[in-house]
Amino acid sequence: MGDSMATSSNHANNTYRGKAPKYVFLFIGDGMSFPQITSAEMYLGQKNGTKALTSEYLSFSKFPAAGTALTYDAESFIPDSASTATALATGEKTLGGVINMDVTKQIEFTPISKKLKEQGKKIGIVSSVPITHATPACFYSNVPSRRMAYEIGLQLADSDFDFYAGGSFDQPTGADKDKVHILDVVKSKGYNVINTKEEILELNSESGKTVAISPVLDGNAMTYEIDRKADELALSDFVKKGIEVLDNKDGFFMMVESGKIDWAGHANDAAASIHDTIQFSKAIDEAVEFYNKHPKDTLIIVTGDHECGGMSIGFAGTGYETFFNKIDRVTMSQSKFNGIVKEYKENTSKDKAKLSDLYDEIKNAYGLIAPTDEDAKKEENKSMVLTQYEINRLEEALKQSMRDSEDRIYTDQEKVMYGYYEPLSITLTHILNNKAGIDYTSFSHTGLPVPVYAIGVGHELFNGYYDNTDIYEKLAAITKVK
Repeated sequence: MGDSMATSSNHANNTYRGKAPKYVFLFIGDGMSFPQITSAEMYLGQKNGTKALTSEYLSFSKFPAAGTALTYDAESFIPDSASTATALATGEKTLGGVINMDVTKQIEFTPISKKLKEQGKKIGIVSSVPITHATPACFYSNVPSRRMAYEIGLQLADSDFDFYAGGSFDQPTGADKDKVHILDVVKSKGYNVINTKEEILELNSESGKTVAISPVLDGNAMTYEIDRKADELALSDFVKKGIEVLDNKDGFFMMVESGKIDWAGHANDAAASIHDTIQFSKAIDEAVEFYNKHPKDTLIIVTGDHECGGMSIGFAGTGYETFFNKIDRVTMSQSKFNGIVKEYKENTSKDKAKLSDLYDEIKNAYGLIAPTDEDAKKEENKSMVLTQYEINRLEEALKQSMRDSEDRIYTDQEKVMYGYYEPLSITLTHILNNKAGIDYTSFSHTGLPVPVYAIGVGHELFNGYYDNTDIYEKLAAITKVK
């Protein structure tokens, strides 16, 4: 709202009279709030430190400005990504599932990215999940439902933004699979569409409008960081490359979403959450490196859109203790372990299924050890040995997993235990979490507020306690958009 913007009703300071930054980064950890950040810092402290209790700050948590934002939307204290990203992008509250439109689904809101494009800045949108998912879509699209992925893709093609990167497109030929392939539409609008590591690494400021899709995908999303191989591109690589593509004399705006922090929260997968949050910090480090070269012209904002999973650092069975070193035993995401369960189901009849058949896979994936395993006798492994109670839970979960999906009509108790996830996988994840001293309350989002961090031009406005719509108001004031 520019310099004339008065402070909002909750007394947030949204007035700015300094110069506008040339370069703006907005990093959104989807599903990321205080628990996700703190657990990653505690994990790093225990992993990299001595036996002394320590927590290693992620780089962005040391930014000079730190605030807290409320996340409720127009209909619920527990919002979704469409309504919260709409608030961040436009400063407006709306319904869950609605992207940049009002509660009547009639009036369209203009995201700050489009306003900055009109100012002459180049625009980049990066996400580790499909580029047509709710959070990235809120920076270039207006639709009454986030499920309209093909229509969102058409608006991406028409956006004239300069750099899209990370995940691929949902509904590439439409909901009924009868439309022109979205990548053909995107190419027809003048975009280079690339999906090899070699092509992506060759990108530069002369590359023109580009859609860069990760060569390695989990469905249409990038893989979890815990599953990523060392030679595969990470979120930080796309941010680094995006800076090279966007850098120009008129400046740029880049929105970067770490979407799989949210997916890990839905799946109650603490190990995947921690590793994706650490990678998110590494992606932010790329922007910090750029900031260090242009400190008087750059603003970096880091926040979450909402919390996911009700993650807590503390579990009834471990009391006042945590054991983050047990996270190191986990070698893959729950999503990847689902593939092991699927293969087992394809090769084993229901009446012949035994938990013991999977003991080696469970040990490799989660570090959980069967009492009959020779390694169970070693002192350093005692806390990782499955108890009879845990084995009973896993055996029941395996029975549920062996049922055909169409036969899985859960009781209320089973819905609380498994949600809509593979029963054996989710139970293993819960057991490992609890041994580490971590627990979850939900397979959905929660109403927790989220932290906001900022460094650079105008960063002081982001101190305090305010609504998520104020993040837009502050950014609009600092960048002088109308």
